[in-house]
Order: sequence, then structure tokens, then C-alpha cells
Amino acid sequence: MKKNILILSAFLVILGVSASNPKDQFKPDYIKAQMIKTARWQLNNPWHELCDWTNGAFYSGLFAAWKTTNEKFMYDAMMYMGEISRWSPCDTGPMDRANDVAIGQTFIDLYRIERNRDMIRPLTDTLKVFMSRPYSPKGHKVQTWWWCDALFMEPPTLVKLGVTLNDDRFLKYNDLKYKECYNLLYDKEEHLFARDKMYVIKGDGKDRYEANGEKVFWARGNGWVVAGLAKILTELPSNYPERPFYEKLLKEMCTKIASIQQEDGLWRTSLLDPASFPGGEVSGSGFFCYALAWGINNGLLDKKTFLPVVEKAWIGLDSNVNEKGRVGWVQPIGDYPVQNFNKNSWEVFGTGAYLLAGSEVIKLKR
Repeated sequence: MKKNILILSAFLVILGVSASNPKDQFKPDYIKAQMIKTARWQLNNPWHELCDWTNGAFYSGLFAAWKTTNEKFMYDAMMYMGEISRWSPCDTGPMDRANDVAIGQTFIDLYRIERNRDMIRPLTDTLKVFMSRPYSPKGHKVQTWWWCDALFMEPPTLVKLGVTLNDDRFLKYNDLKYKECYNLLYDKEEHLFARDKMYVIKGDGKDRYEANGEKVFWARGNGWVVAGLAKILTELPSNYPERPFYEKLLKEMCTKIASIQQEDGLWRTSLLDPASFPGGEVSGSGFFCYALAWGINNGLLDKKTFLPVVEKAWIGLDSNVNEKGRVGWVQPIGDYPVQNFNKNSWEVFGTGAYLLAGSEVIKLKR
């Protein structure tokens, strides 16, 4: 793994970026320059195994950035990643891990351009195994997608592949497992997802609440969900029978998310107890910004209502990109709200979220 990271780092060359006026953060040239700068920084500071779920989120953002900027170094880096990974998902152990196939989103995107079937063959084989092998519950891991993060990792991969291959088996499997997760973790009063069963209110005396008495809803966990919804809806045909389910869920969640945005444009790691967790969390906020902007751009969210929310969010996100292109204020890998990050904290999925957000903000008609 370390050897591959060093090879990738050596492969990339840092070039200077001439940013537009930073006071106008909505000019297309400025947004493109920021996306180029952050993508270069992250590619030159690689982290984790290339096929890891963390990089699944980053390369998803990088593909969106390439489509936005048409920068060759981005495309070359994605192709290099696929070749080094042998176009294979990660294998972290039990064959129920949605995380393993998150990188497949980028494999499929590149396959659609290159049309080399070898680029999706290992992924296709892996997903077929996932769909055919029964899941063995253990502890709070009561079903195949038992944690809300999974709804970003595997559903967009399944839907992309099903649409690409014109094989609705992948779409139907996604519908089945998605609704299982929805029924387990979605709070229909708050319109937010619990991270996993341990945070679902069960009335058994063991329920977890924040210091202010509110239920525990993790920002990045819900960011994973809404970003995944935007990706699913990008792929699903307009007449797909289950599309209204996903559209309704996106609208409900985005309405709630918009209502709890903080004054700096960002969201706190605990969505319903922001006072206990000062400082905006950029990865969750980046995914929220992406989904909200996508909803406006695709006619699912009212522009008058949601555009001010997106504008504040983008300004807040962009203020956390330093002069070198590092995206800061990112909570490290985790699964619940915690204050363990600062302006120097970064992760590859934070950069991915920023790039996804920029790819939609730049399309907004303001």
C-alpha cells in the first residue's frame, strides 16, 4: 500500500494556480481554480489504500471536478488509481461491506468513457457475490446495510452499474436493501438518519441523547446519505417506479438540513446540539452543500428557499481551504459527533465533499 501511495505521489506534478478574486467565490473561474488547487493538494498528499472507501469519496469528487474543469491531470490520476488497483474493489473481510465497493463509482464513470469491460468486471463479480450471499447479523449489525454511511458507499455503485449494463437486478437489490436501512435508521419525526441502531431511540433505558436532550444525529453520517441520494437520482430513469421514494427522501432531509444551518454557513458535527460542538465540520457540510445545490439544479428543491442556504454553505466551505489547497476542519474517521478536529484536520473524503459541492455550485443560476 505505502509503495503505491509513493508511486502515485511521485507521478503527480504540482503546478501553480492563479485564483480569481477570492471575494467573489461564485465566479466560475474562481470555483474551477479552487477545485484544481484542492485536487492537486490532495493528490500530492495521498492517504489510505487507493481502493479504500475514503478514497471512494475522494475520487467521486475528483471525477466531478474533472467534468467541471477538464483538467488532464485529474483524469490521468483516476486512470492511474484504477490501474494500480487492478480495477478491483477493496476486500476488508466479511462480504457484506458496502465500503469495499465505494471506489466502484469511479470505475464505472471511467468505463463509460473508455469502454474497456475489464474496468468493471471485478466490480461486477463482487456485487453479484454480495447480492447472492446471505448476511449473518451480529450484535447491532442486524442487516446488510446497518450503518447510514453505507447509503453513500454501495447504492450509487449498484445503480450506476445497473443503468450501465441495463440490468435492473442491481437496481432492485438496491431498492430492497435501501428500504431495510431506511426502516431501521430513519427518524420520521426529525427527517434524519441515526448513524446505526445504537443511536435509534428504543425506549429501553439505554437510549443516547445529546447534552441538550436532543437525539444524536451525526452530520457526516447524514451527509453521506443525502450525497448518495443525489448520486442515485442522477442515474435513475425518470420513470423508474421507486424514483419517487428517493425524491421524497431527498426533499425531506434537505428541508430539515437547511433549517439547522449555522450562521457561518456550516453544520456542526452534532446536528441537533450545535452548542456542544463549536466549529463547522467541513466534510458533512460539503456533502450537504452538494446535495442541496444538486436539488436546486435538478428542479427538486425550490430555488428561492434553498439558494441562500447553498450560498452560505459554499462561502463557509471555501473559507476552510488554505492557500496551499488543503481542506481543513474535517472530522477524522469516526461514527458519532465528537470535537476532535480543528483548522489543520483533513481527510481525503473532506476534499471529495468539497469537490462535489463545487461541481454543483458552479452550475447554479444566481
